[in-house]
Amino acid sequence: MRSITRIADGVADATRDALAVEGALEIRVDGRPLAVTLRTPGHDPELALGFLAGEGVIARRAEVAAPRAIPARCADEADAIDLTLAAGVTLDWTRLERHFAATAACGLCGRAHLDSLRTGLVAMPPGPPIDARALGGLPERLRQAQVTFSATGGLHAAAYGDETLATQVLREDVGRHNAVDKVAGWLLEAGRYPAERGVLWVSGRAGAEIVLKAARAKIPVLAAVGAPSTLAVDLAVAAGMTLIGFLREGRMNVYCGLERLAI
Repeated sequence: MRSITRIADGVADATRDALAVEGALEIRVDGRPLAVTLRTPGHDPELALGFLAGEGVIARRAEVAAPRAIPARCADEADAIDLTLAAGVTLDWTRLERHFAATAACGLCGRAHLDSLRTGLVAMPPGPPIDARALGGLPERLRQAQVTFSATGGLHAAAYGDETLATQVLREDVGRHNAVDKVAGWLLEAGRYPAERGVLWVSGRAGAEIVLKAARAKIPVLAAVGAPSTLAVDLAVAAGMTLIGFLREGRMNVYCGLERLAI
């Protein structure tokens, strides 16, 4: 449970909200770090086994002798699963490390070594306030601009708007991360990266990886149609961002950074 501010019809109320837990899990093989993924805790041995099978590392359960869970020692570390390979099973570590480094979809899952997710995050200055009422109308306005989604119903969207909420760019993709990356690429090509102002809107939930992408782009406000996770809120606080979830016409949940909103 987290303390939030719920805004509905221009009225702000302090309340509490339940967030899904998101945390890092380091997957090790024979004691050696292979990858870090973000997940909801629970059934971690199954996740690790499925990850190895999905990446073609193992083909049968018998190839892994025993998974061992290693709880994190503190909040800034990851839980870990150490998978001991069965006798006679070997891995080409050079190939695997190159593969995971090259195919990380979210910028976190392919790390071969666990870093602190908060490294390099510097709190952003307040900036000009954003009109909360106008922000509430953003999803419907952007929905009309999602041409491919309207035709297929199968795409995510991300959009960047300035402090007046004038849309500068909207991009669609089958992947949430890809849509945000396309917006960041547009900002780079426009010579406006890091942005240091404005709002990033995403059509799905606000996971930790989306918060990190916004923080690296120095976009102070992230607004999502869906829910954030616990880790997303923690990272947004560390970056001095305003994080908004469940953004709908006339209402929203503000998880941090309320001072940037004019209510």
